[in-house]
Amino acid sequence: MAPALLAAIDLLNYREASPGLNPPQLSFVGNVFARVTPETVDQALVHLQQSIGRYANYLGAASLTSLDDVVSLLDAGAAKVFVTRQQLDQLMALNIDQDRLVLCLPGNTKQEVIDTIAGTQVDVYSHQVVDIELVEAWLKEYGTDRPDVFVSFANPDMDSVLRISKLSGIPVIPVQFLTVDAQSEPGLLGVAKLIMANATSNRADGLFSTVVTDERGIALGLVYSSEESVAESLRTGRGVYQSRKRGLWYKGESSGDVQELVSLSLDCDNDCLRFVVRQKGRGFCHLATPTCFGQYNGLSRLQKTLQSRKESAPEGSYTARLFNDQQLLRAKILEEATELCDATSKEDIAFEAADLLYFALTKCISAGVSLEDVERNLDAKSIKVKRRKGDAKPAFAVPASGANGVSNGTSKKEAVKEAAEIPKSKDDSAGLKNGRIAMQCYITAKESPERIQAALQRPSQRSSDKIIAICHPIIEAVKTRGDAAVLEYTHKFEKATSLTSPVLKAPFLESLMQLAPETMKAIDISFENIWKFHAAQKEDKPLVVETMPGVVCSRFSRPIERVGLYVPGGTAVLPSTALMLGVPAMVAGCKKIVLATPPRGDGSVTPEVVYAAHKVGAESIVLAGGAQAVAAMAYGTESVSKVDKILGPGNQFVTAAKMIVSNDTNAGVSIDMPAGPSEVLVVADASANPTFVASDLLSQAEHGVDSQVVCIAVGLNEAQLAAIEDELHTQANALPRVDIVRGAIEHSITLVVQTIEEAMALSNQYAPEHLILQVRDAEKIVDLVENAGSVFIGQWTPESVGDYSAGVNHSLPTFGYAKQYSGVNLGSYVKHITSSNLTREGLANVGPAVMELARVEELEAHRRAVSLRLGVA
Repeated sequence: MAPALLAAIDLLNYREASPGLNPPQLSFVGNVFARVTPETVDQALVHLQQSIGRYANYLGAASLTSLDDVVSLLDAGAAKVFVTRQQLDQLMALNIDQDRLVLCLPGNTKQEVIDTIAGTQVDVYSHQVVDIELVEAWLKEYGTDRPDVFVSFANPDMDSVLRISKLSGIPVIPVQFLTVDAQSEPGLLGVAKLIMANATSNRADGLFSTVVTDERGIALGLVYSSEESVAESLRTGRGVYQSRKRGLWYKGESSGDVQELVSLSLDCDNDCLRFVVRQKGRGFCHLATPTCFGQYNGLSRLQKTLQSRKESAPEGSYTARLFNDQQLLRAKILEEATELCDATSKEDIAFEAADLLYFALTKCISAGVSLEDVERNLDAKSIKVKRRKGDAKPAFAVPASGANGVSNGTSKKEAVKEAAEIPKSKDDSAGLKNGRIAMQCYITAKESPERIQAALQRPSQRSSDKIIAICHPIIEAVKTRGDAAVLEYTHKFEKATSLTSPVLKAPFLESLMQLAPETMKAIDISFENIWKFHAAQKEDKPLVVETMPGVVCSRFSRPIERVGLYVPGGTAVLPSTALMLGVPAMVAGCKKIVLATPPRGDGSVTPEVVYAAHKVGAESIVLAGGAQAVAAMAYGTESVSKVDKILGPGNQFVTAAKMIVSNDTNAGVSIDMPAGPSEVLVVADASANPTFVASDLLSQAEHGVDSQVVCIAVGLNEAQLAAIEDELHTQANALPRVDIVRGAIEHSITLVVQTIEEAMALSNQYAPEHLILQVRDAEKIVDLVENAGSVFIGQWTPESVGDYSAGVNHSLPTFGYAKQYSGVNLGSYVKHITSSNLTREGLANVGPAVMELARVEELEAHRRAVSLRLGVA
């Protein structure tokens, strides 16, 4: 190791106004030895944090009695600490890197030195040396192939310091004895002379080869130095070198491309200098390039570009948008981090990592943080000795993975897919009780209201913040990159890599609608019944009311011009949803109907959905699912028509995306309702058929593992409850989606109550998407319904008829939103406009009230709009 000059400072007494070096000049020296006492430990920790990366901090901790304080100094970034023999042994037992420890010698006699350093290979420190000859003697005997030896002096002078330096000792000199301007302060020790004491040159002119680098260690060029140029560089804080022709060369003096000196040092053989600088202006080279070896590459080049863009980004450029829109930048960082986590191949990982680094560095440059700042922090972290457990924060934690990196049978990427319902594995005990598929049962009379309320909680959904964080970058990508982004996400999530267009335009080819006759007939019957029910909801004529003589108010409806209909895909084919959303749009008279649904792996759409889209007159089918489909319809792309309202159910990502775009005033789009996983609540009394009850529960449980089903049993005894449980177990095991059913049953419950009134109170509290009444006189019980998406009355009305063919709509509010929202109906596709029509008599009748209220609200123009017409003051 090359000898290093250490400037010693006293943290308790040092002031910037003291003689000698100031803080910026300390960084040129490269290393600082700070004296630490129990009283100044906290100050030393602050000093370490503030000086991170500026210079190496060597701290004298031998006077500290607390080992924790010593460890804290190392953890905070001290390059080395000076310790006693006892502290050294304790720290070595803690596995502290011995390269970071310096052993303080108790005395300076030859025998004391030998006794102290015996059996150890750590650096040593001799304090306040008086007898220079004695230290010289044992340094010569110690040899050069040894750990570093640090020496401080009782009375430092140039001769003593140079003698120690010549023997490769490292002098520790109080800062007040040092200067970078020996000519102005001849009584102090010149730093340049001390640094160059051991420098050697094989050149005839005695100059020293000098490599100039930036703070990242990238070579800018090769120059020459002399002791004089080094002294001048230290004095001015600039890059000053020795020209072989012109003498001292102040870099950039004529061009303006000056260099701010960061530090300088000798190499391991003492025959080459390294100057670390911050280059200003166009660059280091006379050809106006950043380096004499050409342009920067990689991250350094990106940093220069971003810094330039920050100063003068072209208007409308993407980088300018990122600097000006922190939410967009945040979204892109989150998006790229997710995509990097999902990448598996070497090429994809490199591609996604490059994207993430671009956006992360944009964030840094935006905040005035450089790569050098980041790398200094990395270096500081690399020498920490206190280690945290390092687990992810709860918001980012994922379930424990198996050896193959999957959790509960799915990867993170799959969890983002359109259908988030992951079947339970055969070995999973979900939904099982004593080996049988069964719901948890509560008798309300034996439980507290709080316990029942907790039992009625919907299945835990992923953090809304996390879902939104995932959706935001997807939406932004579609918003900014249109078709390309939609295709990208369809390839990624649906694996439909063969798709070259995100849209299937009408008229749809007959070959895309090849169906079995019975399937086509079923769709046709459903279409007709849905049409009839929704057509009956049309308003025959405008509402007209004369509120006062001559004052006529009216309300009339107009269809929403453009609607987007989201039809989920995933684990089930859902042409019924296309009908439920599309038929009322036709009845309402919407001019443009856009349907979106995730394609299959081969890029096609199920023929049932294509046929339904054809029946309802859809303009096109967007071949995408999830947030990307919602965004495409909300903002429009090159191929996807922008819509005014988006309707349809979906998973948590679809729901979150709908909420995001509806809150974006630039999108100008509304939504039908928040809609999440399916749910049903069945109220059953002793008259109910156990087979029917179980079948109704299972009809919703098979939608997905995030579905929930609830049975409220009114006055049923153990045998009657057991009959329902037996049917549930038997029917579930006969279903092809039994493993999905078990996932839903895991968080589904049976509540046993005594009266129908209690049952309906609990139902209204829960506000189910589907409410089934399998009770006596079911029609009369409907009067007790306050909150529900849709009600199915009596034992001959399974929920299934509402899902498909009865005529009512199956796009309904879930997750308790039935307290605030209606299901999709004809009114979902129309807007109401009001009008007023006054005669002069009418204005005279109502005008005084208008003028008085305008006066009270101090809106004079409002008042005058009436008074001028009536000719009153």
